[in-house]
Amino acid sequence: MKKLIAIIGPTAVGKSRLALYLAQSLDSEIVSADSRQVYRYMDIGTAKPSKDELSLVHHHLIDIIRPDEDFSLAQYKQLAGKAIEGIIQRQRIPLLVGGSGQYVWAVVEGWGIPRVPPNPALRQELEVKAARGGGEELYRQLESINPAAAAGIDRYNTRRVIRALEVSQIKNTTPQPSKSNPYDSLIIGLTLDRTELYRRIDARVDRMIKQGLVEEVAGLVEKGYRLELPSMSGIGYKQIGHYLKGKTTLEAAVQQVKFESHRLVRQQYNWFSLKDGRIRWFNVGRRGVGVDIMDAVTKFISKG
Repeated sequence: MKKLIAIIGPTAVGKSRLALYLAQSLDSEIVSADSRQVYRYMDIGTAKPSKDELSLVHHHLIDIIRPDEDFSLAQYKQLAGKAIEGIIQRQRIPLLVGGSGQYVWAVVEGWGIPRVPPNPALRQELEVKAARGGGEELYRQLESINPAAAAGIDRYNTRRVIRALEVSQIKNTTPQPSKSNPYDSLIIGLTLDRTELYRRIDARVDRMIKQGLVEEVAGLVEKGYRLELPSMSGIGYKQIGHYLKGKTTLEAAVQQVKFESHRLVRQQYNWFSLKDGRIRWFNVGRRGVGVDIMDAVTKFISKG
């Protein structure tokens, strides 16, 4: 079978750093599995690889759409599959890297993703309900009828919640794993003590502010990208948008970014369970973990 290495885990745990090291060691290429890094002009808030890092290793599915363009799981899976096949044809092992659970499992398990046309009438009905303050109720409704979809969606991303409800109204629309996995996959999971992970997240958010996250969001607005866009509902952009609108202070916005990032970690561990036997978990806070990861990679590559 075609070999694939996936590097997964919660935000700020060190996935990108490991991926860069492995990609250079193996002469490989990286396929991003990050639902926010697909957007152009959104660099700081998505912790996108730097220009220097992008020049070191060929990255796929970064900066591929504008912030005002729609992008679905089905589109991602198609583009990721094409990128992976190209890497394999170049006789390299693709590295699938990111913390977006749906993206990762859609590729690794070869999900069949039904294409569901929009339902304008239902969408309008749900949008009206959300506008009247029923956004939380819509999310609870999604949790009750499609908990798997709800687990992968930010409850405050009303547009995605509405689309998921729209899709869930039609029978047999839940993505299904392939009967046979398309790749021979080594799934490397990076984890860390929760307290230390939260500390890393908070430090990264502070760095993002110093690097110019406020200016990045303001620049997006100046380019004509509305704060109401789905892309702008991501962690960091939404909170800074509220600050720019005068709805909160910068200090409160930064604290909210940290809080929502902590909540994202809990959501990511729902997708990537520490009890999942398919995932080789490595605690990055443990001494010598790098040697153990390289040993696992070497054995995976050398096996038949």
